[in-house]
Amino acid sequence: MSTQELLKAFCSAVERRDGKAFASLFTEDAVYHDVFYGDFVGRERIAEMIDDWFHRTAHAFRWDMHRPVSDGRMLYAYYTFSYVSKLPGAEGKRVGFEGCSMMQLRDGLILDYREVANVGPAFVELGFAPERTSKILAKEGAHLRAQPEWKRHLG
Repeated sequence: MSTQELLKAFCSAVERRDGKAFASLFTEDAVYHDVFYGDFVGRERIAEMIDDWFHRTAHAFRWDMHRPVSDGRMLYAYYTFSYVSKLPGAEGKRVGFEGCSMMQLRDGLILDYREVANVGPAFVELGFAPERTSKILAKEGAHLRAQPEWKRHLG
């Protein structure tokens, strides 16, 4: 499948709440590092992430990938993402953010998915208290510092 077909299938499966189709785009041993919910390992857990975790607190997802770049081993794409919240106090609000998807590929499937996302504006739109936003961003900071690419920056 081409890069464009992979990205279209990826976004479409999320929007349709089709975890099985989404998981089929990943290797059996894949890891999906979600900026909100953490790591999901293997196709079964990745499908669960879509069918349960994503749709537990939101619906009417829209996900678009733009300007993809790939060398066959890595795939990068700028994205725009939005949903309608089910969270108490923010029910019915469409919120969104932008980010960059980084996908390690193996045999045309996704082996490792991670992203850098600008989540701050969505937290403000959702009405998250500053303490809650701070807690979430601190967790993201800890995740960043744990990456091998950050080792040189920590000393």
